[in-house]
Amino acid sequence: MIRIFTVLCSLFAFGIAMAAPAEPEVIPLWPDQAPVGDGTSEKTGAKLTLHRPEKPNGAVMVICPGGGYGGLVVDGEGHGIAKWLNAHGITGVVLEYRLPNGRSKVPLLDAQRAVRTVRAKARDWRCDPKKVGIIGFSAGGHLAATAATRFDEGDRTAKDPIERQGCRPDFAVLVYPVITMGESTHGGSRKNLLGPTPTEEAIALYSAEKQVTAKTPPIYFTHAADDAVVPPSHSRSFQAALKEKGVLNEYLELPSGGHGLNGYKGPMWDAWQAGALKWMAESGLMK
Repeated sequence: MIRIFTVLCSLFAFGIAMAAPAEPEVIPLWPDQAPVGDGTSEKTGAKLTLHRPEKPNGAVMVICPGGGYGGLVVDGEGHGIAKWLNAHGITGVVLEYRLPNGRSKVPLLDAQRAVRTVRAKARDWRCDPKKVGIIGFSAGGHLAATAATRFDEGDRTAKDPIERQGCRPDFAVLVYPVITMGESTHGGSRKNLLGPTPTEEAIALYSAEKQVTAKTPPIYFTHAADDAVVPPSHSRSFQAALKEKGVLNEYLELPSGGHGLNGYKGPMWDAWQAGALKWMAESGLMK
C-alpha cells in the first residue's frame, strides 16, 4: 500500500511539473544585421521574449511596451501583459524594439519583423497563424497602430523564411496610444521618432489616423478621459478614421485613470482588460 501511495504521489508530482507553464524564451529578432531603412544595416539587441500559456487557445499577441520612443517599460507594459494574456490562454511575445533616435523607420521594421516571426513560428508555438495580434501602450501603442496600418504580404522569393511571411496583424489592441504626429501629439515621442524638425510628409506618414484603409485589421482601443500626457483626442480621431473606412473597431473611453491608468492597477485597468477579452471572444479571436 505504501509503495502504491508513493508511486501515485510521484506520478501526481510529475503531472504538475508537466503542466507548469514553460519558462520565457528569449529570441533574437534579427539573425545578425538589422535594416535601418535607408539601405544600411546595423548590429542590434532587439529581441522577443516568448511567454507560453499552460493551455494555449490559438491566439498570440506581439506586445509593444511604451516609453516615448526613448525607453521601454518592459515590466508593466511588457512581461506583465504577457502573464495576463497567458492566464487567458493567449501566447504573449514581448518585443524589445530598437529606439529610433530620429531614425523613423527602425521601430516599424522591428514590429513588422516580430509579426512575421510569430506567423512563421506559429505552429511550433501552438498558435494559429491567422490569429496573430499586436498590442501596444502609449508610444508602443503608436507603434502597434503603425504596424496595423502599414504592412505588406512578405517577399515570397526571400531566402529567409521569416521574410516570406506577411506582416499585417490580424487584430490590434491599443492602450492610451499615441496616434497622431500632428499638433496634438506627444512631443517627446515625435522628437524621438522623427527628429527635431520633421517634414510635413513624415508627420503625415507617421500619423496613424491618416494611414487607415479598408484593409486595416479590427482594432480595440482604450483611453482615459483625463489623460493629460496623451489626450483622448488621439483615440477619438483614430476611431473616426476607422469608422470612415468601415474597419471593425471598439473604443472604450474610461472616466479616469490618467496616462498609465493609475499605475496598471485598479478598476480602470481592470475595465479595459475585461473589455479587450470580451471583444476578442466576440470577434472569434479566442475562445
